[in-house]
Amino acid sequence: MEATVIVTFLALAQYVLFGIQVGSMRGKHGIKAPATSGHPEYERMNRVHLNTMEQLVVFLPALWIHAQFANPLYGAGIGLVFIIGRFMYRAEYLKDPASRGTGFTLSFIPSAVLLIWALVAAILRLL
Repeated sequence: MEATVIVTFLALAQYVLFGIQVGSMRGKHGIKAPATSGHPEYERMNRVHLNTMEQLVVFLPALWIHAQFANPLYGAGIGLVFIIGRFMYRAEYLKDPASRGTGFTLSFIPSAVLLIWALVAAILRLL
């Protein structure tokens, strides 16, 4: 379970980092709260942060359910792919939002794999 804790920490730290970067873009471009639009660079970073939060809603429970019913070490490895995918998503989205597909895929698929694997493991335990 230690690996699951570490990956959870890393995913949450990444989310906090993205939030700090949103705040930095606010300052850089003079966008006063509560405005959520302004300079395109700020808007893209804000979307990266919000999209990451949307993905975490599925990823974190999937990671922990997988750790409980399947294999925490394999789940943590899959979780690292999610984190790498989010960094790729950020880089792609900031450069050109239309190019975000690889990063999105590398963060969506790990969550789906964790969920499906955990569901199968739970069903097998039930039987």
